[in-house]
Amino acid sequence: MDVTIHSAFLPHDDPDVALAFYRDVLGFEVRGDAGYGGMRWITVGPAGQPGTSIVLYPPGGNPGVTDDERRTIAEMMAKGTFAMITLSTGDLDGLFRRLQDQGAEIVQEPVEQPYGVRDCAIRDPAGNMIRINELR
Repeated sequence: MDVTIHSAFLPHDDPDVALAFYRDVLGFEVRGDAGYGGMRWITVGPAGQPGTSIVLYPPGGNPGVTDDERRTIAEMMAKGTFAMITLSTGDLDGLFRRLQDQGAEIVQEPVEQPYGVRDCAIRDPAGNMIRINELR
């Protein structure tokens, strides 16, 4: 059985800011930008990996989400505890310097973890945690 990851969803609270971060800071390709009802779903992904994408979505866009849940989601996003994703690179130090130079919010500088990976952590403009592992 051949199963692959097609897409992951990360919430945004400002589509233009999210787009600028993922396109201009991380260097991802924009694969889609769809609007409906004043909201936007933006699909981005790494160049050379057309089968893997991140969908940046408005977390309150689901009609099943209550107002109380929307407030909780907004609070968790502001604290950076609602969503996360792990990326990887062969040049962690180079990418980290670029992210630092571009003004990304640094959570953790590159470090060797006790569980066997070397990684760093940043937050995107919506507060989503992004961990970046070094490929070895």
